[in-house]
Amino acid sequence: MFFGGVANFKGVGIGDVLVSETDQHYSVSAKLRFPWTNNMVEYEACILGLRLSIDMNVQELVVIGDSDLLVHLVLVELATKNAKILPYLHCVQDLIKRFTKIEFKHVPRIQNDFVDALDTLFSMIQCPEKNFINPIPIGIHKQPTYYAHVEEESDGNPWFHDIKEYLGKGEYP
Repeated sequence: MFFGGVANFKGVGIGDVLVSETDQHYSVSAKLRFPWTNNMVEYEACILGLRLSIDMNVQELVVIGDSDLLVHLVLVELATKNAKILPYLHCVQDLIKRFTKIEFKHVPRIQNDFVDALDTLFSMIQCPEKNFINPIPIGIHKQPTYYAHVEEESDGNPWFHDIKEYLGKGEYP
């Protein structure tokens, strides 16, 4: 599971991408509409992904994110007394108990680019006042949809001849 969050002048977006063993991708994103800190945004994203994983009955999970602080706090490599972060940390610790095996890894933001793109999209989109937006399908095309081939009759002039004539005379030949 990849998670992440983005905050910009338009708003805050969070997102997760679950990747199955068969390379099937499941994405979820949300826009936050409450006062936040950058660390709160990362925890919101992580919790959203963990809950989705639980709903999908995932038993073993590798959690990958670009929040170094979150990963170190969850792995109990660091401690915090931050009153805004402690409830989030406790929530994550409660959720990870539901997995038979779970691992947390930190990656640089550049390696979390798909989630970063989802976050950015949802931070900037002006969502309606309802809680749900229909899924946005994302496809990958490995070849062109169509091939257009235009046969041109040669008039013996170079390709720029008509442009030169237009610039010189002020009318299209």
